[in-house]
Amino acid sequence: MVDLSGLVQFSVQAALLITTLLLLPCAYRVAVAESSAELLQVIDTITTLLIGIIALLALSAGNAQYIDVAIALAALAFIGTLGVARFLAEGKAF
Repeated sequence: MVDLSGLVQFSVQAALLITTLLLLPCAYRVAVAESSAELLQVIDTITTLLIGIIALLALSAGNAQYIDVAIALAALAFIGTLGVARFLAEGKAF
């Protein structure tokens, strides 16, 4: 585990709490989404928040492998968002 000073550790924990709480309005928007485009935007926002949470956990735990997971999630989310956006715009997946 990385030995962070007390203020830095507190800041990381506070950022982790705030980022986790930001998932609540996103979950609400998923429940009341009126269109597929809005749902895609909310799911992309949730994925971005999850990447931030994973990065903060990596900093807090001192485990660099979490960063690899965050990068992989970012790549998969980007490809998925492009695929769904193309399907919504053109009606075809490939």
